[in-house]
Amino acid sequence: MRTAGLWVVGSGLWGFSALTAPAWKIPAQVKLGQLIVLDLREEDQSKPSFPRPAVEDRLGPLHLRSMEPLPDGRGWRFQVQALEPGLAVIPALDLGNEQRSPEFRLWVPRDIPYGGSWMGFGGGNEDRLPVLPFPWAWASLLLVPPLGLVAWVILLWRKGSARRCLHHAIQAFQHHWPPKDRARATLDAAHASGRDLLAARFGEAARAWGPADFQARGLGPWVPWAKSLDAARFGQAEPPFPSSEPLVAVLDARDGERAPR
Repeated sequence: MRTAGLWVVGSGLWGFSALTAPAWKIPAQVKLGQLIVLDLREEDQSKPSFPRPAVEDRLGPLHLRSMEPLPDGRGWRFQVQALEPGLAVIPALDLGNEQRSPEFRLWVPRDIPYGGSWMGFGGGNEDRLPVLPFPWAWASLLLVPPLGLVAWVILLWRKGSARRCLHHAIQAFQHHWPPKDRARATLDAAHASGRDLLAARFGEAARAWGPADFQARGLGPWVPWAKSLDAARFGQAEPPFPSSEPLVAVLDARDGERAPR
């Protein structure tokens, strides 16, 4: 009987201490990932304020960002952050003066519905990543350096195309001139290589130049070239075929006159 009476008295004292324990002030709305301000206040003015609660970096499942005393000195203000959705249970805190704060539960809603696309807070294994459009407009700027390099290479190639054509024409001319025999096919090949060289150096109009045109343009060595070919077609050995060196040299001396591009 005595034991039952002590149990009733103890239960009454525990209930009274729970009623007089410091109270939590919780905001009406809680958002995932945002800072939440919680106040733990001693409401009984007849009691002194309690010391700093022994918490470090977490308040239950909530991440503790800062803690400071209330402006009136009657409790403490906690700035916490919920990084996981669902029910957050904050256990009772030992306040160091034989008091414990009441346990409370905080519901942290998800930012998005289940199975929806998400970024940042609120996602889970069942959710889909959002479809992000590829920034083609900005990515196209990466093509500017290689396109500029390609344009520069093409410009250099076009600038050197006339010189390359002239070089190939000189090689072909030196291969066929002077003719190795007086066969008609050999003479025609030598004549064609010479006309190709003149066209590469002075333009297509040079294919029709005769001895008078060569003389008028300061291409004296090409006068016997034209005359020797005409004579060879009729079986004549005079005038003899000139060597290819003076024919090519006179072309190099005429740097002021180039084939039109």
